[in-house]
Amino acid sequence: MQHVAATSLRRSLLRRLAGPLSLLALMSGLVAYWLAWQYTQHVVDRSLSDLATAISKQIQIAGPDVRSTVPPLAKAMFSDPNDQLIYRISDGVHEIAGESQLPLFGTRVRERREANVFEAQFEGMHVRVAQVRVLQAVGNPIIVEVAQPLRHRYRIAAEFLVAIMMPLLILLLAGWGIVWRVVNQQLNPLTVLADSLNRQTHMSLEPVDETFVPMEIKPLTSAMNALLVRLKSALDAQRKFIADAAHQLRTPLTAVKLHAEQAANARDANQTLVAVRELRAAADRAVRLSNQLLSLARAEPGAQTARFAELDIAALAFETGAEWVPRALVAHVDLGFQRLDGPSNDKPLVVRGNPVLLREVIANLLDNALKYLPSARPHGANVTVTVSETTDENGARFADIAVEDNGSGVPPALQADLFKRFFRGDRQDAADPGIESGAGLGLAIVHDIMNLHGGSVRYEDAAGGGARFVLRVPLATAAPGGLDAGQILSIPARMPLGGH
Repeated sequence: MQHVAATSLRRSLLRRLAGPLSLLALMSGLVAYWLAWQYTQHVVDRSLSDLATAISKQIQIAGPDVRSTVPPLAKAMFSDPNDQLIYRISDGVHEIAGESQLPLFGTRVRERREANVFEAQFEGMHVRVAQVRVLQAVGNPIIVEVAQPLRHRYRIAAEFLVAIMMPLLILLLAGWGIVWRVVNQQLNPLTVLADSLNRQTHMSLEPVDETFVPMEIKPLTSAMNALLVRLKSALDAQRKFIADAAHQLRTPLTAVKLHAEQAANARDANQTLVAVRELRAAADRAVRLSNQLLSLARAEPGAQTARFAELDIAALAFETGAEWVPRALVAHVDLGFQRLDGPSNDKPLVVRGNPVLLREVIANLLDNALKYLPSARPHGANVTVTVSETTDENGARFADIAVEDNGSGVPPALQADLFKRFFRGDRQDAADPGIESGAGLGLAIVHDIMNLHGGSVRYEDAAGGGARFVLRVPLATAAPGGLDAGQILSIPARMPLGGH
């Protein structure tokens, strides 16, 4: 498995800010060096031209005495070793003063107002030469050349560059410091947020303080606070569920222990048989309670949604009702099924959900009906599973599954708490020992599973005075490819599944 290295936001910001800043300083330095070099060339060329023009003026003043007056003057003007000046004065045939090897021609010629400037080679080094021609009344013109090594202008350009770059380097260092400080200041809220989260425990889970959080980070902190609220609610519900489950399990387990002691201490076979039967009943109640607790755990959102598939809820309701036929026969209850959503009653009602959990929902409702109906109506008891398609005011399509009986129903005072966990609204077990006492989880399981599927469950008083529980599940947008015409149920108005 390939692991992606974690990136640092601080390093990323510093790299993205300090990098361009350094590149900008480098580009500024290069531009500054180019400007310094151009300026140096202009200044040095002008200086050489001015020197050559000054000598030419003296030649014009000297006239015929040029050979005697100009050489000492030129030697005095160009004798400064710091300037590294080279000169030559000649008439093209005879040398008057200076270096006779200094070339009279070169490359990269630039014409100025009174002189020509070019580059040439002199004694193995590159020199820049300014040349002025002084016309004579008689004879060849006198050529005045003043030269200087190019390394001299490189040195001057470097001095200019240093003078320019020092402020840039200082500004660059100051910019780096500002970037470092600003990045750290802007990331401080994240550090404070991390410290606040690190102080959280599974017992506190308080929302993060958003007073000093920047606007750009508030969506993150708001989402985190919402998550903390949901997590706190889930943990509170889990703690309450565990406490209630422990309390509910204590009763059947205590009964198992008591009946086991009675069986062990019985003095005759009849007492032992009665104690064993009570022990088996208590064990059955404990097993049923455990199964219901597992059903509640499966109804929690999470991994179950990944197991959803498209299914025909009408066929599922029919099959689930058929599984309860033996129980209905024993209880002398007429168990039937009907479709009310069309004349043909053969269209699949396709929903997306977990078939095991949806089967558990219908089974819990049938279990409640078959458990309490015989005592309320010993003769003529019936339970009907009704499936229909309905549409709400927004045009959304749903499948309604109703489980209706003709018993005594639920008193109005208890209807508001029907779907709460561990709430038992029957209170009949004390008056009728034949009815197995429940744990108050069946309808809570139904409620949680319907919420998991985006549906709902509600209680209604049946027309005949009994109880009517209606499940509503949203229909899928398209029918599944796995359902074919041969699997579609064709049900009449009411089809008896079993009973007397």
